Amino acid sequence: MIELLENCYLIDGKIFKNEEVLKYFEDKFNENRARKGTMTYKILSSHNLSDSEENLKIEFDSLTSHDITYVNIVQTARASGMKYFKKPYILTNCHNSLCAVGGTINEDDHKFALSAVEKYGGIFVPPNLAVIHSFNREMMAKVGNMILGSDSHTRYGALGTMGIGEGGGELVKQIIGDTYDIRYPEVIGIYLKGKPNLGVGPQDIALNIIKAVYDVGFVKNKVVEFIGDGISNLSIEYRNGIDVMTTEMGSLSSIWQTDIEVEKYYEIHGRSHDYKEIKPDRVAYYDGVIVVDLSKIKPSIAIPFHPKNVYSIEDFKGDIHNIINKIKDEALMVFENQKINVDLSSNFKNGDFYVNQGIVAGCSGGTYDNIEEMANILRGNSIGNGDFSLSIYPGSQPVFYELINNGTAGDLMNVGALLKPAFCGPCFGAGDTPENNGFSIRHVTRNFPNREGSKPTEGQMALVALMDARSIAATALNRGKLTAADELDYSPKIKPYKFNKKIYEKRVLNCYGNANESVELIYGPNIKDWPEFKELKENLLVKIAAHITDEVTTTDELIPSGETSVYRSNPERLAEFTLSRRYPSYVEKAKSIRGKSEDLKTSKDILEIKDIIIQSIDRNFKLDNLTYGSGIYANSPGDGSAREQAASSQKVLGGIANFAKGYATKRYRSNLINWGIIPFLTEECEIYKDGNYVYVPNIRESITAEVDFIKAYIILEQGKIIETFLRIGYLTDLEKEILLKGSLINLNKSKNNLEVKNERSRFNQCD
Repeated sequence: MIELLENCYLIDGKIFKNEEVLKYFEDKFNENRARKGTMTYKILSSHNLSDSEENLKIEFDSLTSHDITYVNIVQTARASGMKYFKKPYILTNCHNSLCAVGGTINEDDHKFALSAVEKYGGIFVPPNLAVIHSFNREMMAKVGNMILGSDSHTRYGALGTMGIGEGGGELVKQIIGDTYDIRYPEVIGIYLKGKPNLGVGPQDIALNIIKAVYDVGFVKNKVVEFIGDGISNLSIEYRNGIDVMTTEMGSLSSIWQTDIEVEKYYEIHGRSHDYKEIKPDRVAYYDGVIVVDLSKIKPSIAIPFHPKNVYSIEDFKGDIHNIINKIKDEALMVFENQKINVDLSSNFKNGDFYVNQGIVAGCSGGTYDNIEEMANILRGNSIGNGDFSLSIYPGSQPVFYELINNGTAGDLMNVGALLKPAFCGPCFGAGDTPENNGFSIRHVTRNFPNREGSKPTEGQMALVALMDARSIAATALNRGKLTAADELDYSPKIKPYKFNKKIYEKRVLNCYGNANESVELIYGPNIKDWPEFKELKENLLVKIAAHITDEVTTTDELIPSGETSVYRSNPERLAEFTLSRRYPSYVEKAKSIRGKSEDLKTSKDILEIKDIIIQSIDRNFKLDNLTYGSGIYANSPGDGSAREQAASSQKVLGGIANFAKGYATKRYRSNLINWGIIPFLTEECEIYKDGNYVYVPNIRESITAEVDFIKAYIILEQGKIIETFLRIGYLTDLEKEILLKGSLINLNKSKNNLEVKNERSRFNQCD
């Protein structure tokens, strides 16, 4: 079904292992030259401003953010000296637009963004008009281009555009004219062959690839490149549905070979000029290849609490009691020391498993094709008026309009489904939270802990499993009884799609290239500036405030999503939620450490540590050249969201270091660096217990000189000292400067070239 291969060539459309090439073709093909035969190389090299093919300096074509991240980004860019947006920057309003927490917070942020677009020359997409990635697919993607977004699911590879999701700091760099600096990534080919069976959707394909690659890190921080004859058997929206889930595979970005289906997509959206053919050269080398036989994939379900926990629905139902017990055990582990009781006994009726809720939404679920095929399954029936509910969120108003125009929306409403505006809430826990112990099946991108919106710290616990829209419709047809779409016989044929561009023309504000410096930013009472951050001194002392030994720690655990994110524009207030659902004692401990760092010479604890260091480590130690703050230990932190608040909230609370065996994503490590938090690597775990100190002498020198191993000392609560070594790994020159200055904001403030000429652009004028 899915096969993982190391070191392969694509030659005339066929995959050969490296050793096969050496055996059959001898020296005919050169690996270094063949590496340049990938689509990835073509796009990255055309956007690289560096003279090096290894250390890249990437300039993107456009930027995009949503209403959880854009206020912080604009505020950071302002503090960095930004005068206008140097790139087309799309600000969408799809995450907190329906988050009902009371007050004016959400709309205040939307008005701030509207004023920022007018002042700095951006593009504003009003609330509920489109989810971030639907709009960018429809209006901004272009074959051969690159888009940088502050959302981890920034993926437009199926349209020939490389999208990368990063924290806000990386967008700030682009806004003010800096580059995205990375080493040339490894490239993994995903070779699709065959044709999916009836009832198998894009989520089924994606989930099974995630299952195969995630734990072994096969595509971690690499670019995945979709190739193979099987692509021609997939509609463009089907491809988009697979593509957006490459984030959950752990990849850096994605790209697909283009064909007539992609050309039709651009033509339908009135942008034929943005299409061109892109494909690998006759010979291309891949660091690995994932061979996927589409015909062997079955309708699947990813059980809580990760998209990798995948079973076929058939296997899930066949071993339901053992799998439910596995869910209960994992819940107890994930939410240890919290008063939860996972009880799904009421979901069993007459030997069958019933779910409470079905949701199809966002960039992965709310596509036109998905919803049309759901209607084909459900048309003329009823989901019943009992416990089960079905909500469908089309990804954009143009999609919603066509569903209304061709009668599909009415067909779905007539079976009992609820159609709702474009909104990402069901994907990150800001809407449609089930009842306590409720079980929800969703075609969205994630089912991490807390992504369903429950509050386990208060004994409220619900569960989310990921499924494809087709099987969700099949389950709805049976009024909540878990059903795979391949158990049904239905027509997959969908009605032709017509794109109504007027919907955007009459509501989207496009001021790119027409910045108006005289416009005043509109500040709501919750929008606050960043606090001041201090420069890194010669020596470093860290007190561990959280010790987490989970296999992976998600950004949703570091800073919860859902209703807490409405405080995203108020750094101090948002920081109060840091690790609140995973390590509730962290905030108070970090604040206590921050308080002592403000005057080291009057802190009894610090004076005691000073004596220990002088007596046992460094007799010349002085507090004047010491940076002191809190840190966390986690085995592999940062899986999931690109939200920089996972790092910035630590910084606001006085955080200065993370210690980990590895970082789950490149974007989380980048977020740490941009906020002046040092991303240490260690092979040890137990010595970084909560309450222990880590003393790192000469840290500035170690960062500047690129020292491979940095000597450090662990000071236990009893005063015992353990000598150890830390690593940081590769840092770009810019990243070194950021860490030394204490944050990206500090670095930009210190630069002399903040004043930029406000050049008028050839692009669209504000209308």
